[in-house]
Amino acid sequence: PPAPRESGPPPSRVGTGDWAWPAQGQVIAGFNGGSNKGVDIAGKLGEPVVAATRGVVTVSETLRGYGNVLMIDHGSSRMTVYTHLRTALVKKGQTVQKGQQIAEMGNTDADRVKLHFEVRVGGRAVDPRSFLADGR
Repeated sequence: PPAPRESGPPPSRVGTGDWAWPAQGQVIAGFNGGSNKGVDIAGKLGEPVVAATRGVVTVSETLRGYGNVLMIDHGSSRMTVYTHLRTALVKKGQTVQKGQQIAEMGNTDADRVKLHFEVRVGGRAVDPRSFLADGR
């Protein structure tokens, strides 16, 4: 069952469609709210990963099961998570702009080269496609 929502507008209506896709590849696994709390985007080793929107890097480290990870705080209780990166190009505390390259796609702690991308609102994972331009 879906988790209860906090008061205020539903997460899918906050910033709908104005964020950049973090990578160019095909979506190979979609959000389901259970085992997949984001989307997986296929790609080639070293391809650019960009910030979905402006924010401040809060995490740049390696986490078991996720490999190299970046987390960016976008304010208003919104955060993005980027995992399985080959290389992070930004550091904790750095401000990034929408579309700025922040990392290279990799396969750390993954079975193939891909980017796992999550959007969290109030700490809860929501479907990233509701934030991304064109909803592919």
